[in-house]
Amino acid sequence: MKRILVTGGAGFIGSHLCERLLNEGNEVICLDNYFTGSKKNIIHLLNNPYFEMVRHDVCTPYFIEVDEIYNLACPASPIHYQYNPIKTIKTSVMGALNMLGLAKRIHARILQASTSEVYGDPRIHPQVESYWGNVNPIGERSCYDEGKRCAETLFMDYHKQNNVDIKIIRIFNTYGPNMHPNDGRVVSNFIIQALQNKDITVAGDGLQTRSFQYVDDLIEAMIRMMQTKQGFIGPVNVGNPNEFTILELAQKIIELTSSKSKIKFVPLPSDDPMQRQPDISLAKKELSWQPKVQLEEGLKRTIEYFDILLKAT
Repeated sequence: MKRILVTGGAGFIGSHLCERLLNEGNEVICLDNYFTGSKKNIIHLLNNPYFEMVRHDVCTPYFIEVDEIYNLACPASPIHYQYNPIKTIKTSVMGALNMLGLAKRIHARILQASTSEVYGDPRIHPQVESYWGNVNPIGERSCYDEGKRCAETLFMDYHKQNNVDIKIIRIFNTYGPNMHPNDGRVVSNFIIQALQNKDITVAGDGLQTRSFQYVDDLIEAMIRMMQTKQGFIGPVNVGNPNEFTILELAQKIIELTSSKSKIKFVPLPSDDPMQRQPDISLAKKELSWQPKVQLEEGLKRTIEYFDILLKAT
């Protein structure tokens, strides 16, 4: 049994990770300030004697003895991370500093949940880990993009200077149960709108592309990355390389929900990437991993979750 700390553990991805780690026989400490996380996501875990929930903000140092740290704490949807951009970048940077300091003191392995947003609006396609990105440092999304880029720098410097045992993954668009219903992300937005027979709001002409990964596939990759040999630190792209236009996604969700919704085109947000597709060659090689859940199956599971959620409110 390992003692494992998950920051952002009550969030969408963190809650799935906590449950998986508990199911594998570990003791899990979930750290969250509930800015975007929710107690509802982990309430079914609270009776487990090996699960502990701590309300805490990673911008403040935290002291504990653990074997591993998964650093997920940070709002990840544009609506949430743009709500308080200074807080967002502080969470990425100061959160990384505090967790790296903890990992250094207690000699714990630490994984950074970075993002495909470090590539910005990419000029190469698909994106490989060696690409440095095309990021606007003063744009609407820069609090998140640059915060995550800086966190990667801190992880690498703690590794080089202090020999901290680090792992870095870059997460591409992920969806599934426990997503916040009002997080503004495209999958949750479209599903909610379709289930309520409201207009589905497609930004721009809808021809921009994304690659959508179901959350279970991501969790599998995260755990495999944490278990890799010490010499391999990443970064590693983790995503589903199957690419779809936003318009195709909207049409698929209307079909799966039998919705009466119509598609409504709205202005494109600033700095919105036109393409997003991971090259996962490194993940296949080093993690023996590739996604198993394809878009239609993952959407069906997610639609079922939101349908139940809406009926309960």
